[in-house]
Parts: sequence; C-alpha cells; structure tokens
Amino acid sequence: MNNLQNALFAWYHNNKRALPWRGEKDPYRILLSEVLLQQTRAEQAAPYYQKFLQRFPTLKSLARASLEDVLLVWQGAGYYSRARNLHKLARMVVSHSRAPLPAKYAELIELPGIGPYTATAVASIGFGEPVAVVDGNVRRVIARLFAKKDLSASQYQKKADGLLSKDSPGDWNQALMELGATVCVPKNPKCTVCPLARWCKRKKLPEKYPKAKTKVQKPVKAVALVLIGKSGVFLEARNGTVLGGLWGVPLQEDTKEIGELLRRYHLKQADYLGPITHNFTHKKLTVHVYRAGWKGPGIKPEDKPLSVLDRKILRKAHAL
Repeated sequence: MNNLQNALFAWYHNNKRALPWRGEKDPYRILLSEVLLQQTRAEQAAPYYQKFLQRFPTLKSLARASLEDVLLVWQGAGYYSRARNLHKLARMVVSHSRAPLPAKYAELIELPGIGPYTATAVASIGFGEPVAVVDGNVRRVIARLFAKKDLSASQYQKKADGLLSKDSPGDWNQALMELGATVCVPKNPKCTVCPLARWCKRKKLPEKYPKAKTKVQKPVKAVALVLIGKSGVFLEARNGTVLGGLWGVPLQEDTKEIGELLRRYHLKQADYLGPITHNFTHKKLTVHVYRAGWKGPGIKPEDKPLSVLDRKILRKAHAL
C-alpha cells in the first residue's frame, strides 16, 4: 500500500493541473470549488469560481447578499439548487457564529446542499480529517483497480477508505480525483502513463469498468412567449427546484399550442420563430418560441438572473 500511495503522490506532484483552487487552505474557498465541481468539469468551473469570489470573497459577504444577487453571479453555471443551498448554508453558518465552517465531516454533512462527497472533500482538504472522497472519477479508478464492475455506494466507500493516506488525506483525495479526471478517463484511458498501472487488475479492458448506467431523457414539448416592449422584456420569477429563484419568459410545458399564453396576456397573435432544444438531467425539452409586442412593464434581461434555457429563448427572439 505504501508503494501505491507513493507512486500516486509522486505522479500528482509532477502532473497536477494548475487550477485556481489548487493548494487553497481557506475552507470557504474549498467549499465553493467542491460545490461547483459537483456537476461541472474543472475547466468549466474555474471561471465561475473566480467570478464568484470576486463578488463574494468571504462566507459573511455571501450571507449578507440577496439570493437574486447570488443567482445573478452564478448565472450560466447551471444546477442552480447548488447556489441556493450555498447561500442558505452561508446564512445558517454565519447566524450560528460558526467560523468559518464546521471542521468535521459529521457536522458538514448536516448543512444545506452538502452530501457525502462535498463533506469529505472539505473535511479532508480544508481540515485534514482522514475521510475518503468518492466521486465519479474515484469510482472509475476503484472499479478498474480492483476489477469490480458494479459496486454499491458503501462498497466504493469501503475501498476508498482502504486506499486513503491518513497522513495526507486532502492531498490523497485530490490526487485520486485528478488521476480519474486526466488519466483514468471514461474513454481511451491513458494506461501507459498511469502511476497505478502495475496494481491495476483491469488495465487490459478498462472501458468495461465500471458498468455503464443508462440515462433516460423524457422528451417534453413546450411553448415560450417573448413579450418585448419599450422598457424591455416581460420576465417573471421562476419557481420549483430546478429554476427557482431565477427569472424567465412565460413558458408552458406539455404543449405545442400558444393559445393559453396568448389568452393569459390578452393577446390575439404572436410571431412564430421556431424551436430550440435544451437538455435537463431527466428530460429533453423542445421549446417552440413566439414573440409579440408588449405595452406592459419590461425588464432588461441583463439585470436579472436567467437560466441557460431562457437565454437561448431570448437569443432566438433577438432580445438578448
């Protein structure tokens, strides 16, 4: 085990990517990076990480901000429940005078939006607690290393716990995740340069491990009505777990017909501009976009936090 750990540490020291949170010791910044990395690749997360810290450099500054301001800065990163939970977490921690964050996994996991992955990452990297991270990259490395196709969550955790360097848990977790992200990748893994190749039981058929999970996206139809007036575009507050807290144009799912939206806003007709598509985790949305003139109040779209979906719709209507 010592030889395996030493091999990975040596590789990580010489090959780790220069990411903006690399080597960070501030638990708040570590938390932010790990929340972003829950659903976003490191290269995509980096500019959002830097932008967010420019606006909210501390947990206290985040707690003092409005949710709308937070979502406006998060705009484009997607999975907005992460931003809502991070804001809720900041207010909870600051109001209870926990400075800057709880140091233990058992306390971190009780906070909003913090699951086992994020709690272990912050506890180990930020506070040196010997707990093992298990994310998608780590699962892939473990599946191939031990030739296990379909382990349960608890089995993956047990394997990760067994590999963990208790002397340097934060560096170990980052090294193992980095290996999965850059070498032990899903397709065409770079086995010839892998520091763990001599211990890997599936280096001959790595792409068969772990067992692939089938993702099913339900096709859903919708209509959107872009109302444009002299003062801007009519936008309304979004609700729900996916887009709650954001703003967007009138949208109706499970239909291709514009009639209901026209009646709602007392209009007789609108110009059809064509469809756009947008993928959510469990559904593929085809939105038929309409545009009409509007005499009521409007908003400049750049002043409100918008989802990627609404930005697509507004671009289709030449309103963004």
